[in-house]
Amino acid sequence: MSKEITITRPDDWHLHLRDGAMLQGVLPETARHFARAIIMPNLVPPVVTGDQAAAYRDRILAALPKGMAFEPLMTLYLTEGTDPADVAAAAASGLVKAVKLYPAGATTNSHSGVRDLDKVMPVLEKMAEIGLPLCTHGEVTTPEVDIFDREAVFIDTVLAPLRRRLPELRVVMEHITTEEGVAYAAEGGPNLGATITTHHLIINRNHILVGGIKPHYYCLPVAKRERHRQALRRAATSGNPAYFLGTDSAPHVDALKEHACGCAGCFTATNTMALLAHVFEEENALDRLESFASLNGPTFYRLPVNSGQMRLVKHEQPQVFPAKIFTEAGPVTVFDPGFAVQWSVEA
Repeated sequence: MSKEITITRPDDWHLHLRDGAMLQGVLPETARHFARAIIMPNLVPPVVTGDQAAAYRDRILAALPKGMAFEPLMTLYLTEGTDPADVAAAAASGLVKAVKLYPAGATTNSHSGVRDLDKVMPVLEKMAEIGLPLCTHGEVTTPEVDIFDREAVFIDTVLAPLRRRLPELRVVMEHITTEEGVAYAAEGGPNLGATITTHHLIINRNHILVGGIKPHYYCLPVAKRERHRQALRRAATSGNPAYFLGTDSAPHVDALKEHACGCAGCFTATNTMALLAHVFEEENALDRLESFASLNGPTFYRLPVNSGQMRLVKHEQPQVFPAKIFTEAGPVTVFDPGFAVQWSVEA
């Protein structure tokens, strides 16, 4: 016998679409299931100004296949030259929903990011004044800090001091990966939220390293120990409104993943909702999937909940998902959870 659940149509609160041929190839994979998504601005060159965000939004909408409904929620890339007045104007127009903080060198296309937080305080103060969220890639990049400790050190040395300095600033801890991240978000109050990715609920660092290096499991922040994965599962399935879905689905062509210096990112847009149904069922929390995927994010971003619905069905037999998405930029490997999945999105 099959089982099914119906939830409010979900949103993705952290998404990479890239640009050009890659954008055209991967956008349908998100738009098929998600009504809206927070679009990451780390293009080359980055999306820094309101005019650049408007132009990027136009390119996204132009790439949307006919008959699909999808709203890109735009963000600005925070640099040490960002103009507070431009940020405020872009937010006031309704175009920009957040500003993204990349510590310089933290991840893909982050070389234009922030090195000295004091230099962006005028922007952050303006954001706190107008209620515009700051999305953080929460890792330090100092060479002496181990890559598996970068998130915890960021919380202690950057995020906590910033929030003490600007308590009214609304912050999203994006793609948390540690027990420390889970605990800090739980105690942060209404001005703090945290996104959790699909792949960090499924893989730990063994999946990347045991039996040979698996480049398609390599992401940043890198997957951590099993105890951290379990903490993320407890958080995502808890119903706590501090946690919501941000897939961080990040397409790279296979040639750049399967490489001597492979790119970081897991492409999960195609099968995220089926995988989440599997995870939430394993945790006896299917009744909380809607909160995580569809309700908590809009509440934090002060946006209306979607009016549409999604039906997820569990079948007797495992479902088949494409191994790759073929784009004009090149093939992109779809995240493989490593286990059979019986769930699918039916409507």
